[in-house]
Amino acid sequence: MILTLFRRIGGLLGGPGPGGPVSSILILKLAEQGSTVLAHEAIRRAVARVGRANVHFLVFEENRFIVDLIGLIPRENVHEVRTRSAWAMMASGMRALAAIRRRRFDACIDMEFFARFSAAIAYLTGARNRVGFHAYFGEGPYRGDLMTHRVLYNPHLHTSRTFTSLVLALDADPGRFPTFGVVAPESPPLPAFQSDPGEGPAVASMLGGLGVPPAGRLVVLNANASDLLPLRKWDPRNYEALAARLIREFPDVWVGFSGSPEEAPRVAEIARAVGSPRSLCLAGRTTLRELLVVFGLAEVLVTNDSGPAHFAALTKIDVVALFGPETPLLFAAPGPRSHSIWAGIACSPCINAFNNRQTGCRDNVCMQRITVDQVFETVSRILAARLSSRA
Repeated sequence: MILTLFRRIGGLLGGPGPGGPVSSILILKLAEQGSTVLAHEAIRRAVARVGRANVHFLVFEENRFIVDLIGLIPRENVHEVRTRSAWAMMASGMRALAAIRRRRFDACIDMEFFARFSAAIAYLTGARNRVGFHAYFGEGPYRGDLMTHRVLYNPHLHTSRTFTSLVLALDADPGRFPTFGVVAPESPPLPAFQSDPGEGPAVASMLGGLGVPPAGRLVVLNANASDLLPLRKWDPRNYEALAARLIREFPDVWVGFSGSPEEAPRVAEIARAVGSPRSLCLAGRTTLRELLVVFGLAEVLVTNDSGPAHFAALTKIDVVALFGPETPLLFAAPGPRSHSIWAGIACSPCINAFNNRQTGCRDNVCMQRITVDQVFETVSRILAARLSSRA
C-alpha cells in the first residue's frame, strides 16, 4: 500500500508514465520451474521483440536451472536471488535490484500471478512500463496499484497463453485495461533438450551399472517424497504397486524412482519395497541435466503435477501427470506426449491463482481417486504405442 501511495503521488507530480519505445525487457518469474517451462513462448516473443541481449530474467537461485536450460536468455542476463536464509534473500535481492535499476529497463513483465512481493519488485525496478496481473473487481488478492499495464487474469486460458498475453500487453494502450482485445495464440511445441557430449554415455553407463540392459525399457516414477505441496502427492504405496505391476506384466521393463538428493533415503525405501532387482533408486544419482538425459533414454515418466512433469516435456519421453488440487486444463505441459489423469471431482481444483494457492483441504480425495489401475492402463497403452512405432 505504501508503494502504491508513492506511485500515485509521483503520477500527480508529473513523474514518468508508461509508453515510449521498448528496447529492453526484464522478466520477473521467481518461483516454480514448471511454470517457467510454460512461459517459453512468452520469453521467445520477448527475445524476438528486443533481441536476446536485451532480455533479462530475475529468478530464485534454485529455479535458475530451467532458465539456463531453455537457453533463450544469455546466462549473464539472469539475475538470481538466493533463498538459503532470510538474510541471504534480502542481501542478494538488494544487489540484484541495484544491478537491474542501473540497466534502466524500458519494461518489466511480472509473471507471478498475484504475489505482492513480485509486484513490489516490479515497481522498484524503475521500469517505465510494468506489466502484471491486477484483480480489478475480481477475487484475486490485492497487490497494490503498481502496474502500468494491468492485465485481468483469465482462469480459462492455459497458463502458456496467459504468459504470452503479458508480452503482447506491451503493445496495448495502458488506459484501456482491463479491455484487451488480443487473442493469445496457442504455444508451439517446446524445443528439444540437447545434451552435452559425454552426458549421454555417462548416464547410460550409470544405468548399466544399476543393471538396466541396453535393450531394457525404462519407466521413471517421480514419487515426490518431499513435495512442498503435500496435497499434490499420490500415495507412495500406489507408486510401489504400479512399479510391481509394470515389472510383473512387462519382462523388459525396469522401473527407476527419481528424486532429489534430499529425497534419496525415502525414495530408496520405496524402490526396495517393490521387491524386485528391476526396481531402482535414481534419486541423488544425477544432476538435473543428467535427469533430463535419463528422461530422453526412458519410455514413460509418471509424476504428480510438479516441475519434472514440465521440463520432461523438453525430451522425447511420454509424461503421465497426475492432477488433483490443480487442473491440467491450465497447467498441463503442451504436446502430444503429455498425458494427464485428473479425477475431476466437484471440489477440484481448489488451488488457483486467486487464492495464492491456499486451501482449507486436508484430505486430497482428488489424488486418492486416481487408481493404480488407471495409471497402469495409461502407461501400458503408451508402452505398446512406442513399441509399435519403433517396429
